[in-house]
Amino acid sequence: MTGAGGFPTGVGRTALGVAVVRAEESRRADRLFDDPYAEAFLTAAPGAFATEQRAAAAGVGELAAWGAAFRAHAVVRTRFFDDHLLAAVADGVRQVVLLAAGLDTRAFRLPWPDGVRVYELDLPEVLAFKDRVLVGRAAVARCRRTTLGVDLRADWTGPLRNAGLRTGEPTAWLAEGLMTYLDTEEAASLLTGVGTLSGPGSRLALEVGSLGTGPMRARARRSPAMQPYARLWKGGLPDVPGWLAGHGWAVQVVDRASVAADYGRPGTGPATGGFLVATRAGRGSPPNGPRDR
Repeated sequence: MTGAGGFPTGVGRTALGVAVVRAEESRRADRLFDDPYAEAFLTAAPGAFATEQRAAAAGVGELAAWGAAFRAHAVVRTRFFDDHLLAAVADGVRQVVLLAAGLDTRAFRLPWPDGVRVYELDLPEVLAFKDRVLVGRAAVARCRRTTLGVDLRADWTGPLRNAGLRTGEPTAWLAEGLMTYLDTEEAASLLTGVGTLSGPGSRLALEVGSLGTGPMRARARRSPAMQPYARLWKGGLPDVPGWLAGHGWAVQVVDRASVAADYGRPGTGPATGGFLVATRAGRGSPPNGPRDR
C-alpha cells in the first residue's frame, strides 16, 4: 500500500526509516558509505515520520533508545553487506539477488565489475516509489538491474527464474532487514527457495539476533509511536544458522560488536547476534562448514 503522499506504508514504510539512517550517514565526514539517493527518497515522502518526530521531540525515552540502537545497527550492517557483495563479485559471482530490496541503491552506488546483474525483489508499491524517485534524479545503474514486484511470502522463485536467474551458476543473496518480518514458516519457505535456486558456490548474507534488550523491545511494543512497527515483527526462524547448516550451507556468524569495532563504530547499543554469511557447496551435499557462534 501507499500513503496519501504516494510513499509506501506498512512494512514498506520501514524502508524509508532505513533511508533516513543512510542519508544521515552520507552527510558525515567519516561516513562508512555514501548513498547519494537516500535524501531524495525522504524529500519525496514529506511527513512520513511526523508521529515519530513528535514523540522524539517530547523526549520519549523508549523511542530514543530504540532509534539510537537501530541507527547504529543499520549503518554497520549496510557497510558489512556492501563489503560482502563486493567480495562475492570479486571472486567471480555475477548474479546478485536483493531480497526485500526496499530503497537499497547498491545497483547505483557500488562499483560493480562488468557482467554483474542485480535483481531487486520487493513489493510492487515499494519498487514503484523507488523507481519514480530514481528516474526523477536521472540515476543510472552501474550494472544490469532487474526489478521484480513480488510478495516474498508467496511465489517468487518462478518469477525470478523467468527473469533470467541462472540456477546452475553461483548467486550472491542478501536478505537485509527481512527475517524479523517473517514468521517461522515463512522464513523457512524463503530460505528453502533460496537453496533451490542456488548453484554451487552461492553465498547468502543476513543478520541474526535482536536489537536492544528484552525489556527495551517490550517497551517498544507498548509505545504508541513504535506500535505500527512492532506489530510487524514476527521473529523469523529461532535458529537460522542451525537451519542453514542442516540444509547444505556452510555457515559463519560474525559478532555484531566486533564488526562495529572494525569499522571504527564501537558502542552500537545493546544487541545480540551479528551477521551471518553462508556458502552453498552444492545440491544434495551433506551439512558442512564452520559455525562460529
